[in-house]
Amino acid sequence: MSRNLLYPVLGVLLIAVGALGYWAYQEQNRSGIDLTVGGRGITVETR
Repeated sequence: MSRNLLYPVLGVLLIAVGALGYWAYQEQNRSGIDLTVGGRGITVETR
């Protein structure tokens, strides 16, 4: 594989790993209220 192709591929992989890490961090630190409407009625959960 030539270097002309290797560097862009590594760059895309690094950006993808960074984006997934940021998304996981945001999901872990999410706070607030979760409202669910289902068969039993309305459920309110705090996070």
